[in-house]
Amino acid sequence: MSSRFRQIFKYLIVAVFLVFCMGLYEIRSSRLQANFFSKLARKMTYDLSAGHVAQKSVLAPDGPYDRRLGYASIPAFTKRLQGYDFIITKQAQSSDSMLKFSRWGLFPTYHEKTQSGLKLFDRTGYPLSSSSYPKRTFTSFSEIPSVIVDLLLFIENRNLLDASRAFLNPAVDWGRLAKALIDKAIQLVDPKHPVPGGSTLATQLEKFRHSEAGITPSVKEKIRQTVSASMRSYLDGKRTMPARRQIILDYVNSIPLAAFPSYGEVHGLGDGLWVWYGAELDRIVEILKSRKPAKNMDLLKQKATALKQVLSLFIAQRRPSYYLFGGRDLLGEKCNAYLRLLAKRGIISRRLKTYAIKTSLSFRQVPPPQAPPGDLERESSEPIRTRLLALTGLDRLYALDRLDCSVRTTLDLPTQHRVTRELLKLKDPKWLSEKGLIGPRLLGKGDPGAVIFSFTLYEKTPEGNALRVHTDNYTQPLNINEGIKLDLGSSAKLRTLIHYLQLVADLYDAYSVVETSELLQSEIEDRDRIRQWAVSYLLNTPNSTLEEMLRAAIERRYSASPNEKFFTGGGIHSFENFDKDDNSRTMSVREGFVNSVNLVFVRLMRDVVFFHTCRNPNFKLVKAPDQDQLKRKEYLARFANLEGSKFLGRFYQKYRGKSPADAFQLLLQSVQPTLERLSALYRYVYPENDLIAFRSFLSSRLHGSDLSEATVQKLYSKYAHGTFTLADFGYVLRTHPLELWVVAYLQKHPELSMEEILKESDSVCGEVYQWLFKTSRKAAQNRRIQTLLEMEAFVDIHAAWKRLGYPFDYLVPSYATALGSSADRPGALAELMGIILNDGIGRPGYRIEEIMFAEGTPYETYLERKAPSGTRLLRSEVAGVINECLFDVVKRGTARRVARAFLTSDSNDISVGGKTGTGDHRYKIYGSRGKLISSKIINRNATFVFVIGDRFFGVITAFVPGPGASMNEYNFTSSLPLAVFKLLSPSLMPLLKPSTEQVKEKEKVISHPPSPRVQ
Repeated sequence: MSSRFRQIFKYLIVAVFLVFCMGLYEIRSSRLQANFFSKLARKMTYDLSAGHVAQKSVLAPDGPYDRRLGYASIPAFTKRLQGYDFIITKQAQSSDSMLKFSRWGLFPTYHEKTQSGLKLFDRTGYPLSSSSYPKRTFTSFSEIPSVIVDLLLFIENRNLLDASRAFLNPAVDWGRLAKALIDKAIQLVDPKHPVPGGSTLATQLEKFRHSEAGITPSVKEKIRQTVSASMRSYLDGKRTMPARRQIILDYVNSIPLAAFPSYGEVHGLGDGLWVWYGAELDRIVEILKSRKPAKNMDLLKQKATALKQVLSLFIAQRRPSYYLFGGRDLLGEKCNAYLRLLAKRGIISRRLKTYAIKTSLSFRQVPPPQAPPGDLERESSEPIRTRLLALTGLDRLYALDRLDCSVRTTLDLPTQHRVTRELLKLKDPKWLSEKGLIGPRLLGKGDPGAVIFSFTLYEKTPEGNALRVHTDNYTQPLNINEGIKLDLGSSAKLRTLIHYLQLVADLYDAYSVVETSELLQSEIEDRDRIRQWAVSYLLNTPNSTLEEMLRAAIERRYSASPNEKFFTGGGIHSFENFDKDDNSRTMSVREGFVNSVNLVFVRLMRDVVFFHTCRNPNFKLVKAPDQDQLKRKEYLARFANLEGSKFLGRFYQKYRGKSPADAFQLLLQSVQPTLERLSALYRYVYPENDLIAFRSFLSSRLHGSDLSEATVQKLYSKYAHGTFTLADFGYVLRTHPLELWVVAYLQKHPELSMEEILKESDSVCGEVYQWLFKTSRKAAQNRRIQTLLEMEAFVDIHAAWKRLGYPFDYLVPSYATALGSSADRPGALAELMGIILNDGIGRPGYRIEEIMFAEGTPYETYLERKAPSGTRLLRSEVAGVINECLFDVVKRGTARRVARAFLTSDSNDISVGGKTGTGDHRYKIYGSRGKLISSKIINRNATFVFVIGDRFFGVITAFVPGPGASMNEYNFTSSLPLAVFKLLSPSLMPLLKPSTEQVKEKEKVISHPPSPRVQ
């Protein structure tokens, strides 16, 4: 070997030795890592910028933590919210270094939250409700008893708090890592050789939170966790002792401990102790920090129990689902093994070890009780949380409440609380008696505790109709404003009156530009009385305005006599007035509306129906059945094709997107439940079902009525496939035959398309209208035609009602719809009042103004609701006349009780308008000839839908569900919600007309709302 080579070799040995020494020094001191990672960490920054900066925002990993807090879903949330008229106003913009770091696949570096949850605020920024998960946590490292820290470090990371190593990288434990690598090498030779993990607490946190499914599936993922944990550890500088203490705090507060049935996921030591052992964290801390003498046996036993419970959860986190369910005995054995080691190392006393080993782990057997929110909090938060579910697309409140999300709502919290307190008092009979609410037409003999009161108030704003109050005195999640179908009685007169005035406005547009000579020559059907009146009015007052004509229209007079039979709904019906004194009177439409006179509106609805039927080409089939038979047949053929396609399109829209079962149930709701009609319907829609299924269906619909075997067999055979035509089935059911066919077709072809419907319906349309070509029994034909014409008229009426927010997919084709037989929802009526108050323009109601996701993180995003443009739904003149009628109802009609409900300090009053309604929903059973056999009350309700001044509107409803709603027990009418509305007026007044000081304070708060992050 040459001297030169020997010299190089010596230098190489020296260099290797120096590198080795430097490596040992670095392993011991971590100075190079501290310099490197702290410099990088200083570049990991983000700022809140105005507008949408998606290209400058990092994406969250798909780890359990990021999914639970919603970070991973923020792009999907924002995209969905933008479809609901929200815009991004502010978003976190990350530095180039953070973006690059994230694109390399590493986890974003920032100070993470241990505890978070959904927070709701009212319109001025004061808190409505707050969710925190996990619920029981340590707020600082100093709160954690030292023995808990010692237990954790002994099990997981023994040198983490080494005070002599100021720059220690807590993400790497070189000793454990070396042992893990050696064991891995041995495993290559001996596959059975166990390989303990080389993870530290810091890398475990990264795994729990950010790795997919919370596991480490590969070496690459382990490197990702280690580098990310290293960066996070040096986020506040080179010296890491504060970061190491924070790691312990975060770990103790965050460890995943499986999910308890009927409770959900459990995270953190505090929640784990409560859920699995029923132990409160505060009590455990008190016991373990106690300095009382060791001879205190009770305290010693308590310490032993607390120590073993804490130790068990630290061990269980390695395989939580196994250890906390099926492997509890093994978990106890492992705890005992660790207790011996802890005593041997002097971490716990031998005496404490002995008692802890003797202590058995006593697991909770039933789900832990969850404290329900208070009534005030529940009533404030429920409508908001329900709306947020729809906005975010989440399917459970459980997931919603765990989001790192703050929401500013439109609710006015002080008013909400005042109204809720008053409604809750309505359960107290003594208080009700003091307020005069127990009496005729009020609560009567009924139990006040069974009556549900619901109240909703909106305010008209430039941005839309803002929800200010939404509350009730019901402790269950049922929302009677929006989630239930109610027969609201006379409130249907409001929809009828609006539609009537819309027809008058259309006639004004059509005839006001026509010359007098042409008007005189107008051919108008005898039954089209609305058109007759319109032409007559314009002939007599040719220069009148639309508003003048509308005012004249509501002065048209009708008899209120109940002594007339009406052919409607396929049969002969009679109606009654609520007040018998009205029976002999003739009155205007306005007076009938103000005093809620039934027979006036039955006759008005008849005129509305005839207005639509007289426009129907098929009306001539009734009027002149014997004229020009050839032309009649050609006309009928054209009618069959055109009308068939028209109604198929309408029925397709009605049932599109519904399952076969849902479609059948929807059709079933519109069929009067007689034995014959139920039999015909079932046999047509399900012709292949056997006798057993047929009998079961009839029994379920007729609620156990006696059905003999012979009767069932007879009906099963009578309505078998082929025994009647489709038109006959439609006539028996009082249902349009094509609607019946669409529902039956849907049973075998769930993926319904309009093209397919039209293609398959050629022969069906011919069958449906074939009977019209027959010349025999013209009187019977005319009755059928008249019934069909009425059904088709109500299709047109329903379309007009639906445009104004009517919530259901059909109207009962009967004049009784003007009296509420087609049902409604309080929330939909409130929406209608908003259209009227907004001068006929439909503006959406809204309850959420701003949503903030992930505050203080690189994913922070603010969204605010933008005001969508309104839609003209009613003529301004129509809305104005209707508004006057509503105020007349309160001034001199059925709602006089609340005429001066809102007196101001200067003795003026804020005017109130509205419409009352009372109804009881009955399930009626009819015999084979249509005779009523029995009538069972399902619920009773009364409502008052109102406007207050020129800005506020809403609805108040009293509702009693179930058989207890019988009139024998509850005889309340709309007088009851009116009385309660008046009682609520003092609670509403500060919102309706606040004092000068309140206005100044509110303007100040709204201009500068308290920041959620401050609170």
